[in-house]
Amino acid sequence: MINKIPVVLIVDDMATNIHALSSVLKDEYEIKVATSGSTAIKIAKNQEKLDLILLDIEMPEMDGYEVLKELKSDPQTKSIPVIFVTARDDIRDEEKGFDIGAVDYITKPFHPAIVRARVRNQVNLKMKSDLLEELAMIDGLTHIPNRRYFDEAFGERFTDAKRSQRPISVIMVDIDYFKIYNDNYGHGQGDTCLKLIAKTLSSTLKRPSDLVARYGGEEFVAVLPNTDENGALTIANSFLENVRKLQLPHERSQVEKYVTISVGVATMTPSKDTNADGLLKSADEMLYQAKNSGRNRVVG
Repeated sequence: MINKIPVVLIVDDMATNIHALSSVLKDEYEIKVATSGSTAIKIAKNQEKLDLILLDIEMPEMDGYEVLKELKSDPQTKSIPVIFVTARDDIRDEEKGFDIGAVDYITKPFHPAIVRARVRNQVNLKMKSDLLEELAMIDGLTHIPNRRYFDEAFGERFTDAKRSQRPISVIMVDIDYFKIYNDNYGHGQGDTCLKLIAKTLSSTLKRPSDLVARYGGEEFVAVLPNTDENGALTIANSFLENVRKLQLPHERSQVEKYVTISVGVATMTPSKDTNADGLLKSADEMLYQAKNSGRNRVVG
């Protein structure tokens, strides 16, 4: 987040206006451009992260007000701040823009220093907001995504799998006899154990689309998009083996002298009649079987 170059989208049907704004901002920001409202909406939805949109009001086919209404109606784009840049200087136009959801209003002809200042203020606010949101999604102890982040990300990945008709897998992980471990070694050592296992599970995953999160207590969960049953079992067994390799002493464990995990795996190619909760429930049932059949194993 700190090292990220902010991305600004300039939307105007006049090339001269785009060039003028780009010249003012290009040294501080990554610039994207659109010459129509429909193109702007596509970029906003497809671009990984836009930090600000500079939007002209008077455009053919779809004016700036319509574009902003469309952006604000979509959960994917509603948080992107929009500054209107326009030749209209009537107070009623400005009021209408703010009512729809604009964060600022710059009139043409503009002064470069004023544009830079107003853009910088809004981008700084956006990045602070993003950072706070990101921190709220991270588990404070293990520094991996938390349950809230997982629930959102899993829902999105499941929807993508349903749309593309590709398999998606979930892996549930539970540390064996962790309460006994805490009682024996103390909560400080228990926290260290959780951190090490979180790091181990995270480093086992190699694809950017794969995700592991702390699910609660001593439970972790991973979602693997576009992964069939064999692929998921391979990852699950890697989880098992990599935790064993840590060789964290656990003298009170009833299955091994080191810390071990139990793992449940479930895979689904979603149809219109299936839902994300069903896949999670299946993985949880597999985890229950792993624990009931002796722990320190993978069931899927």
